[in-house]
Amino acid sequence: MTDSDFSLEEPELTPDDIIGIDDPYFDTENVGLVTGAASGIGRSTAVALAENGLTVVGTDIDEEGLEGTVSMAEEMGADGDILVETGNLAEEDDVQRAAERADEVGDLRFVANVAGMQHISPISEFPTEKYDLMQSVMVRGPFLTAKHTMPKILDNDDGVGAIGNMSSVHGHYATKDKASYITAKHGITGLTRAIAAEGEGSLRGFSVSVGYVMTPLMVDQIQDTAEERGISEQEVVEDVMLGQARTKEMMTPAEVANLFVFGFSSHAGHLNGANLLFDGGYTHTYE
Repeated sequence: MTDSDFSLEEPELTPDDIIGIDDPYFDTENVGLVTGAASGIGRSTAVALAENGLTVVGTDIDEEGLEGTVSMAEEMGADGDILVETGNLAEEDDVQRAAERADEVGDLRFVANVAGMQHISPISEFPTEKYDLMQSVMVRGPFLTAKHTMPKILDNDDGVGAIGNMSSVHGHYATKDKASYITAKHGITGLTRAIAAEGEGSLRGFSVSVGYVMTPLMVDQIQDTAEERGISEQEVVEDVMLGQARTKEMMTPAEVANLFVFGFSSHAGHLNGANLLFDGGYTHTYE
C-alpha cells in the first residue's frame, strides 16, 4: 500500500457491491431487523437486505444516521423499504419496541445483530464503566434482541428464520488492549449456539467473523491505536492490522453485509450454531 493509496474513508456502497439471491423468503412480506443500522456494516446490511426485497426495520441510537440509511436505499432503488426505530440496545424497552415494530410490518424472519463499539486500553487502565457499556451493547443487547424476536419468528406459519450475530476474529483469539471487545465477541459465540439449540430446527442462529473492515468504528480504532502505540495511522493498518493477514487489504462493509444475506438465505440451511469466518487468514495462519 503506497502513501497515495492510503485512505481512512469508508468506501461508497453501490448496487454492484451487493450480492443478489433469489430466495422464497426474500420479499416485502418478510421482515429483517438490523441493529446498528445507522452506519458501517449495519447500514450496508440493512441496504443489502432491502436490495434483496425484504422489508427492513433498522434500529440505532443515531436517528440522523438511520435517516441516511433510508435515503441510501431509496437512491439505489431498493425493492424493499427500510423503516427506522430509534433506540438504545442497552434499554430493554427500546429493544422490545424495535422487535414489535418489525413484527407489525410483516412476518419477522431475520435479525442481524450488528451494533458494536470499541475502546483501546490495557486491562489495568480500562475504564470499568466503558467495559460495562460495551458488554451491555454487544452481549446483553443481542441477547435481548433474541429474547424478543425468537417467539415472533417461531410464531410464523412455518417458524423459518435466522438470527445472525456480528462476531470477529477477536471472537477466536486475543490481542492486547481490547479486553472488553474480545470478551464480548467470545460471548457472542455462546449466544449463537444457544439460539440454535432453542430454535426448534427452523430458526437458525449463526455468527459472522471477519478481520478489519473500513467503517467509522474502524477509523476511530486506527486513530486510537496510532496514539496508543506512537506510530502513524498507515503503520497501524499495514503492520498491526494487516500484518498477520494473508489477504493484504481491509474488507468493505458491503462484503460483510453479503455474508448476512447469504446466511439468511435458504442456501445456508445447514448453517446453524456455527460461524462464517472470512478473516483473510488471520486465525489459522501465523509466522
